Amino acid sequence: MSKKQENSLDKLSFEDTISVLEEIVEQIETGQTPLEESLEQYEKGMKLISHCKEILKKCEDKIEVISQENNPKIDASLED
Repeated sequence: MSKKQENSLDKLSFEDTISVLEEIVEQIETGQTPLEESLEQYEKGMKLISHCKEILKKCEDKIEVISQENNPKIDASLED
């Protein structure tokens, strides 16, 4: 994937990324895509999955911060 494609990947929302992944899966599952193109699509899909994981991790981190800010006692009780 080129730098330009990677930069455009960063602009995709989680939902848009999932949508692109679904399209890739459909293309590959039909079995009508040439092997080389399927491999390229697979590689693109793996990068999209990594992008989704990054988005989810950022959301989890933000939720943890918000939770700790709003109820610091929860964090202390988890440490015991």
